[in-house]
Amino acid sequence: MKRASFLRLVAGASAGLLAPGVAAHADTLDDIKKAGKIRVAIDLAIPPFGMSDDKMQPTGSDVDVARLLAKDLGVELEIVTTTGPTRIPMLQTSKADLVISTLSITPERAKVIDFSVPYADHPSVVAGLKGAPISKMSDLDGKKVAVVRGTTQDTDLTQQAKGAQLVRYEDDATMALAFASGQVDIIATARSLLPAISKKNPSRTLEPKITMQTFYLAIGLRKDEPKLLAWVNDWVRANLRNGKLAAIYKQYHGIDIPTEQLLKAGS
Repeated sequence: MKRASFLRLVAGASAGLLAPGVAAHADTLDDIKKAGKIRVAIDLAIPPFGMSDDKMQPTGSDVDVARLLAKDLGVELEIVTTTGPTRIPMLQTSKADLVISTLSITPERAKVIDFSVPYADHPSVVAGLKGAPISKMSDLDGKKVAVVRGTTQDTDLTQQAKGAQLVRYEDDATMALAFASGQVDIIATARSLLPAISKKNPSRTLEPKITMQTFYLAIGLRKDEPKLLAWVNDWVRANLRNGKLAAIYKQYHGIDIPTEQLLKAGS
């Protein structure tokens, strides 16, 4: 499904929450304000989105987004540690009020939770050394391209770069070491990982060459929370416009987010 189509799907699902006839019930926003605390699920094992610093304190771009949201709401932040597979169940079982944890908008997820408007993008890219003449898939013909086995990047390259020599690794860390040591000069991965990979060997700096797919990251909420959804959407738009969300992303990822594109997608 094309990106525009699934964003319309998500927007339609969210709009339905505000339609007349929705059963009245206590809203989580009221409960959060009454408790003076918001519980946000964040995966702290996916740097630079979520991680622990040298003092074992939570840090990362998603952590700072959660801190800013709690501050603007006027409540204390409680980070609920999660993993990829447990993010949505934590919402569904009310162990967290929100999820801010590299949660991409997809039609499948929109069936069971609601999403805010996007606060960041998460492109999947082909990247190479600075100055490498790569701008389209055919430029990869005959070249070795590193990829993590079974990822969306692996699938996309298999379908779209049939002339490339794919070198498959079992995880991002192994692939990063292969690039740093000069075993490969081109990799396919999430754009957010490029700065960390480049730091392993500053003489071999990566830059994005081809964008394969762009996923949008959003804040996850339980279904049927119209007041909380409206507040979060207004908050995301305001902090995209004032540059605070862009500054957080730039601090940790070293890359700008497309603010106007995100605002347009969330309109």
